[in-house]
Amino acid sequence: MTQTYLTTQELAARIKYDVRTIRNQLKDSVLLEGVHYIRPFGGRKILYIWEQIEKDMRSTFDGVGMMALQ
Repeated sequence: MTQTYLTTQELAARIKYDVRTIRNQLKDSVLLEGVHYIRPFGGRKILYIWEQIEKDMRSTFDGVGMMALQ
């Protein structure tokens, strides 16, 4: 499976969140290392895995939507 890796700035543009919000509020609480992002070659740079983030955003939305219908 091909994965799309995004920088924090690219992710911010896709999900319409501020870069600081991603870094300060979402990273390590909602977005987890090894699941939603990686640090290639053990460095400081973070690359987000778009497909996993999109999947989790949709499943959260679907779950909320299903609860509202019941």
